[in-house]
Amino acid sequence: GRLDQLLARARLGHSAALVLRGEAGIGKSALLEYAAERAEDCRVLRTVGVEWEMELPFAGVHQLCAGLLEGGARLPAPQSAALSTAFGLSSGPQPDRFIVGLAVLSLLSNSAEERPLVCLIDDVQWLDHSSAQVLAFVARRLVAESIVLLFAEREPSQIEELGGLPELVVVGLADATARRLL
Repeated sequence: GRLDQLLARARLGHSAALVLRGEAGIGKSALLEYAAERAEDCRVLRTVGVEWEMELPFAGVHQLCAGLLEGGARLPAPQSAALSTAFGLSSGPQPDRFIVGLAVLSLLSNSAEERPLVCLIDDVQWLDHSSAQVLAFVARRLVAESIVLLFAEREPSQIEELGGLPELVVVGLADATARRLL
């Protein structure tokens, strides 16, 4: 129900972020898939944290935004340059994460002008630190962009950047309820 509400509000021009937390195998990824299925009139972007990519700066953000890079031309020059460097499209010193965060926010906002945007971020606990910071930065600045960011993270929470964002703890069914279901 909560996911349906967020999607309905995005269709009306409101943005939101939600962190789904729970133990491994409890159904967080299934809930992300549910949201993707219900977002048929929205653009859906996905990224999945991968343990062996945790040391690669901006790997998660790159996976999420790769399909939006054609919109990079609409970004202010500093944001475009920072994103281009972060994604390895141009050379230069490591870009400032604040500017990369602004660039990602602008890129997502520009895309959401066409139709609502749903960003699914799975296995957050394995995202690289730079991506976690940028996506948390974006989540805190959403207002009326028609964007929903859904994060799925294992308990216990390991990503301090997501602290303070709205969350939904996903728990298993009680034994009696599970028996009735079966």
